[in-house]
Amino acid sequence: MLKVDVLDTNRNKVGDAEVSPSIFEGKISMPLMHEMIVCQMANKRRGTHSCKTRAEVRGGGRKPWKQKGTGRARAGSSRSPLFRGGGVIFGPKPRDYSYKLPKQARRAALISAISMKMKEGTLTVVDKISIEEPKTKKAMELLGSLGVSSKTLFVAAQLHTPTLLSFRNIQGVKILTAEKLNVYDVVNSDQVVIVQEALTALHERLLK
Repeated sequence: MLKVDVLDTNRNKVGDAEVSPSIFEGKISMPLMHEMIVCQMANKRRGTHSCKTRAEVRGGGRKPWKQKGTGRARAGSSRSPLFRGGGVIFGPKPRDYSYKLPKQARRAALISAISMKMKEGTLTVVDKISIEEPKTKKAMELLGSLGVSSKTLFVAAQLHTPTLLSFRNIQGVKILTAEKLNVYDVVNSDQVVIVQEALTALHERLLK
């Protein structure tokens, strides 16, 4: 097992935590992380875009001019895609963009992201981050004492309501449980702070 320092909110060492090297010092695969992020972004797409075809545009029932003798190209409807106000050829229609990667690929991508943050030195393990009453000021003080930027991802064992409310108004700060931890949020954050209690759930999830 690998030992990492456990810090308090003032960045003072208060102990050690044993973590699996296969999670925190695993193989870093940039292509796999990219593939997982593309998958996550695709799953977030609503897919409600829509264009009208020539059959759906209102009007155009009458032939705009006679077939022959005008010197113009023949036309059967003023709602043809060739005319202004006409339909759209092969325009987007509502569709589902979501898809899934294999379970082992998702697991390996998350391990890659965690290992990358560990290697960069931007992953920290703390003993706790709970705030007793919802105050944004206290959340800002906690970020300052931890020495992290506002673009920080906290990984907790449980979602504590006062803590969530305290960080809610701070742009860039996000709190997730170990079960909801994902590649996009890990890669998109400048700092990852894991609460010691969340390590057990993280190991159970990634060492199955």
